[in-house]
Amino acid sequence: MDFLKQLQQNLAKGPEYEAEMAQSPLSKEPLVRLIAYYLPQFHPIPENDEWWGRGFTEWTNVTKALPRFEGHYQPHLPGGLGFYDLRLADTLRDQAALAQKYGVSAFCFHYYWFHGKRLLETPLQNLLDNPDINISFCINWANETWSRRWDASNNEVLIHQKYSIEDDLEFAESIRPLFSDPRYININGRPLLMIYRPGNLPDAAATIQRLRDYFREAGLGNPYIVMPQTDNHNDPREFSFDAAAGFPPHNGGWDTQNIRRSVTPFESWRNEHIARYDDMVQNSMMNDPKEFKLLPGVCPAWDNTARRQSGGICFIGSTPKKYGTWLQNACEKVLRFSNPDERIVFINAWNEWAEGAHLEPDVHYGYAFLMETSRVLNRLIMEITGSGATRPFLEIQKNMAHNGKIPFVRRLMRKIFFISADICEAIGRCLRFLGDKFSG
Repeated sequence: MDFLKQLQQNLAKGPEYEAEMAQSPLSKEPLVRLIAYYLPQFHPIPENDEWWGRGFTEWTNVTKALPRFEGHYQPHLPGGLGFYDLRLADTLRDQAALAQKYGVSAFCFHYYWFHGKRLLETPLQNLLDNPDINISFCINWANETWSRRWDASNNEVLIHQKYSIEDDLEFAESIRPLFSDPRYININGRPLLMIYRPGNLPDAAATIQRLRDYFREAGLGNPYIVMPQTDNHNDPREFSFDAAAGFPPHNGGWDTQNIRRSVTPFESWRNEHIARYDDMVQNSMMNDPKEFKLLPGVCPAWDNTARRQSGGICFIGSTPKKYGTWLQNACEKVLRFSNPDERIVFINAWNEWAEGAHLEPDVHYGYAFLMETSRVLNRLIMEITGSGATRPFLEIQKNMAHNGKIPFVRRLMRKIFFISADICEAIGRCLRFLGDKFSG
């Protein structure tokens, strides 16, 4: 396939395309709380105008993307919600309604705080100003310095992240209105707070203690503080956190085999790292610690070549069915937790369009990833009530665990799931082809 045919295929409805459902496909209230990471960079701000050019938003990167090799799905262009502007409260209202419709119960907003200065705060402020927007939420403090390395151009620093005792308290004061909002996520009365890079904190234990003391004294409870598994920091106890969270491709994606030589490029290589989506999924499925709490994470796909003109990373082979297999595995892990409030799975992401990681509908897949999300949630309800066809897999896993053979069973189950996903998708493609043939 040449470049033009690949581009035409990417911009057309694919064989897995699904249209929006008129009504919610959920059969009952989900057993697992799905929280999708939410990127607020879809509206212009003065700082981005200065750094990247007037009118810059994440859509600027998205629309520059092109396929770089045969089978490469780029660009990812929005479907049902269009090229939206997050300055409009109605945009967030539509996103929240769509998420709830398919079983995503909450957004985790990336929160940009730099020593008293906030960036990209408009969407979150719109949420606070509009109590009728029906979505639960929490925040992830993205505590890292911004530089031009984000687009792989150079390491010029754009805005520094600084730390001090005073800054800890100012940060706590800035998020106090969020914790006071009745839609804010609580774990048994404890507001859920994520801090992206705890290893960047000069004294993480001291900072965490100050935050806990501040909010207890404010009458808002002792925060339930989680950290994504990033930068080889996997155990939350290292920083006095309560739990870890999945944030793929971190901890499972970056060390996958580069298969760049096995694909056919459309132009000379620019240091891309191309890996199999299946490899990232299997690495994540094997991440199941017992010594600390992990709230697992999944992603529908991941490809940041829209942001990077060279040195991009993409995971090929993602499909809605494979994503669903991964999501179901993550949900089954948290259903073992005795505390229902901790039955949480994070999804990367709701709208990371320039990283190819979005549940929001696009022109090629439509609502397929959202539909697969609701299918997994419905399937779990069937399994727990004993009426699902896949319940025997859970029983086998439970019984074999007592005999010390659980690693073997997990590997076997993964292979069965992936084979089943491939078979289902092949059948679906055939049926769609036949339908088009006879309808024409």
